[in-house]
Amino acid sequence: MASSLLRIYSFLSSFRLQLLLFIALILLSRPISAAENQFKLDGKVLELDDSNFDAAISNFDYIFVDFYAPWCGHCKRLTPELDKAAPILAGLKQPIVVAKVDADKYRKLASKHDIDGYPTLKIFMHGVATEYYGPRKADLLVRFLTKFVAPDVSILNSDSAIRDFVEAAGTNFPIFIGFGLNESVISDLAVKYKKKAWFSVAKDFSDDIMSLYDFDKVPALVAINPAYNEQSIFYGPYEEKFLEDYIKQSLLPLVLPINQESLKSLKDDKRKVVLTILEDEVHEKSNELVKVLKAAASANRDLVFGYVGFKQWEDFVESFEVDKKTPLPRMVVWDGDEEYYTVIGSESMNETDIGTQVSRFLEGYREGNVIKKSLAGPTLMGFLNSQIGVKIVLIFIFVILVMVLIISMTKEEPLTVGTREQVDERSSTSQPESAELLRSALKED
Repeated sequence: MASSLLRIYSFLSSFRLQLLLFIALILLSRPISAAENQFKLDGKVLELDDSNFDAAISNFDYIFVDFYAPWCGHCKRLTPELDKAAPILAGLKQPIVVAKVDADKYRKLASKHDIDGYPTLKIFMHGVATEYYGPRKADLLVRFLTKFVAPDVSILNSDSAIRDFVEAAGTNFPIFIGFGLNESVISDLAVKYKKKAWFSVAKDFSDDIMSLYDFDKVPALVAINPAYNEQSIFYGPYEEKFLEDYIKQSLLPLVLPINQESLKSLKDDKRKVVLTILEDEVHEKSNELVKVLKAAASANRDLVFGYVGFKQWEDFVESFEVDKKTPLPRMVVWDGDEEYYTVIGSESMNETDIGTQVSRFLEGYREGNVIKKSLAGPTLMGFLNSQIGVKIVLIFIFVILVMVLIISMTKEEPLTVGTREQVDERSSTSQPESAELLRSALKED
């Protein structure tokens, strides 16, 4: 009898243990299943909100997020481009998921990620966010984002591999190719500047490639800026300081056309900007001046050279005390923030011997023959945010006008000037007059 009871007790204990394990497996499997169903890699744009945003960021290595507002016109135009790009990006060897957040509705989430304009685009790489300033058309968006999941340094072993790499890189980023250079020399800097340029080393190449890229010895680091059709060569020294200086300088063209978009590229550059203000930057005479500026920029790589047309960006130019009556071209040195310098004796330029005038301006600046001035308008960040600021101001004015209109419509008529006795007096004097008119009318009848 005792042995039977022992067997029954043993069976029940074993059954209870198995049952507990079964229940535990069910409970543990539910959230995993839910997460998989919630975040399928199916090429569709994910809709994120407060409840699932963090889970999505941790679930994918690379996720591209559009913080939008439903009423925003730019956002509406971007939506179909994201829909086209999403399946292509999801199909990459290193998939990129496309998602969107209604930042106007989920304002707490938007504030957490510093969203102050629409649309704001960010790519999260292993949970770390980077703001995206690139093109927004689907095909260019794909090419641009592909860079973020590419190797830090690509290894090229043939002429065809070099050509394919340059073609695939496109024109949106500078390209660095280290010919005969060990990848370890540039690997740390490639990681540091991955978001801004392509990096590669060529292990095997022909004399034709050397001729094509115009270098005659190795190791050589070639920098290509395809958007501006520019190329330069660095032969060393390859200590990190010198190498990084060369890379930073080569991220920008020799002479940068200044506009709302290109100003963003100056945010992390600490060099001062030699800014030439033109009347019209597309004029033939302006093109000749830009050629002279390129020659000057090649010899003064510690400075950024840029140009802007009064006709193209009047608001920006006026910050440097330039108006329609100011003789142009004019050169200043801008610190990229609140101050700029004019060079004494070089306040304006004439059309004769431009090269000498540019040289004289630079000499005067280096010798300290300058007048320091404060910017009349917004700082660099002010200009970057000016479009957002204008929209906010317009919305604020609209709200005020609506409030004034509502108040005026509901406002009561003002009281008549005078006392109550005066009103009563007018009423009492009018009554006898009315009675007299009535008696006259009856007599006539």
